[in-house]
Amino acid sequence: MPGRGRMAVSWRSWTANEGAKHIVMVLWLAANAGLFWKTFALYYYGPQYYYLHRMLGLGLCLSRASAAVLNLNCCLVLLPMCRAVLAVLRGSQKVTSQRARRLLDKSKSFHVACGVAICIFSVVHVSAHLANVYSFSLRYSEEFPSLNVARHKGEDPRVIIFTTVPGVTGVVLVFILFFMFTASSYGIRVSSYEVFWYTHNLFIVFYVVLLVHVAGGALKYQTNVEDHPPGCLRPNATPAGGSDSVCQAEPQFQAHFPQTWLWVSGPLCLYCAERLYRYVRSCGLVHVETVVLHPCRVVEVRMLKSGFTARPGQYIILNCPSVSSFESHPFTLTTCPTGARAAFGIHVRVVGDWTERFAEQLLSDDAADAEILPVVQRRRFPKMYVDGPFGSSSEDVFSYEVSLCVAGGIGVTPFASVLRALTEDWQQYKLRRLYFVWVCRELGSFYWFAELLCNLHQKLWQENRPDYLNIQLYLSQADGLQHLLEKRFEALNARLHGGRPRWPSLFEDIAKANRNKRVGVFCCGPRGLSRALRKLCNSQRSPGATFEYNKESFS
Repeated sequence: MPGRGRMAVSWRSWTANEGAKHIVMVLWLAANAGLFWKTFALYYYGPQYYYLHRMLGLGLCLSRASAAVLNLNCCLVLLPMCRAVLAVLRGSQKVTSQRARRLLDKSKSFHVACGVAICIFSVVHVSAHLANVYSFSLRYSEEFPSLNVARHKGEDPRVIIFTTVPGVTGVVLVFILFFMFTASSYGIRVSSYEVFWYTHNLFIVFYVVLLVHVAGGALKYQTNVEDHPPGCLRPNATPAGGSDSVCQAEPQFQAHFPQTWLWVSGPLCLYCAERLYRYVRSCGLVHVETVVLHPCRVVEVRMLKSGFTARPGQYIILNCPSVSSFESHPFTLTTCPTGARAAFGIHVRVVGDWTERFAEQLLSDDAADAEILPVVQRRRFPKMYVDGPFGSSSEDVFSYEVSLCVAGGIGVTPFASVLRALTEDWQQYKLRRLYFVWVCRELGSFYWFAELLCNLHQKLWQENRPDYLNIQLYLSQADGLQHLLEKRFEALNARLHGGRPRWPSLFEDIAKANRNKRVGVFCCGPRGLSRALRKLCNSQRSPGATFEYNKESFS
């Protein structure tokens, strides 16, 4: 049917999912546009820039207007990266509403938007300054020598660029920004995370060079506009149109006091203070309790750290100096500390250089080939540092009466600690119905948490709540589906399907079973899966259920 693939957008659902984010983006765009125009008009019409504008033309206005926007975004881009501050705000449930917490979960998107704006306006800024350099060379002012950057008329623009502080630092900033931007692409982050990590940390050098760049004082303004109105006639000069006023003094020019530091100093200080706090916090000794090798090259690590507390759905940042002194990686907690259990754990899928080296140091050589059954190793483990925990959208699974958790492969990890928390005491939470959908390529992947799923399923049946948990497991590569899970996991066999879920039908069934209710949808998996679920959450549902979409994203 031609119209079956199209879904009408529900205004209520779209507002719930996208409204707050789009309001923030509109305000941000308005701030950028307003600042750009205000600065452009100042340099175009401002009397103190009359002679400089006459020499440089639109290049002056564009370069300064784009610089103002760059100042704003270089200020804002750091704020979403203050993980500890965001974790505190997110955890303040008495202060922060659920809608505000969902907005905080999109902080990474805002960081990306600011980064894109920095790149776009850097191109405008550099292009305008290249035009300014040519103008300084071709329109060298014999009348006002102090206004010039060029040493003489017709000076090679390349000489001006590479012999001035703004020119040299500008070239360095362009190269740093180019490496940071290109290495931030999705393909590089997935295939070579180490390249992304190291190039992105060049932001420290970027800010240092930026503060030196603005101290060059290449562009100057007139300081005595009252004594020397722009275009006034000098004594004994013949009027040639324009102003009839006579100059009382020669024009005086002065470089602006650098303002970039006023924009970035606050966020920089906040970020540096937070990193110092996180460094001190992460220095606590971490003891590795056990290491378990699961099928499909997944390693489970159980650890102990004094004073460490966390909530289900949170994540940590792990550093292993023997693997890489500077490189750290985020991992969702699959086991959280409780009153009865002090250990916390993560599951690491071995893909990429860092995880390969990390797994090698955790596991002995004879265990590396034993993927069929979990192997517990007790040996001398490498030193590790744990930073966190930090908040994520998965924390809000308990904030809804009905939640749908969708995982793709190793993306199940954010929901593992949620399932463990429900196994211990499901009655303490607001949640009254949980739909759990897990899609994997290999059958062995389901063994990672098969026992946990069976334990929760059995507990709910014993307590007469079989409708509380709805489990659906999908094997996308259905070859060998006849080889089902072990007999002890028989409860999962009837819930194991071949192929992929029919998402529209699934959403329709959930909507019919939960009329006029808010359903929290939580996703951790590939981008295609995320886009499909987001589109369905924003579509019109006849029974009237509102699906609120939450995407797992490490900020």
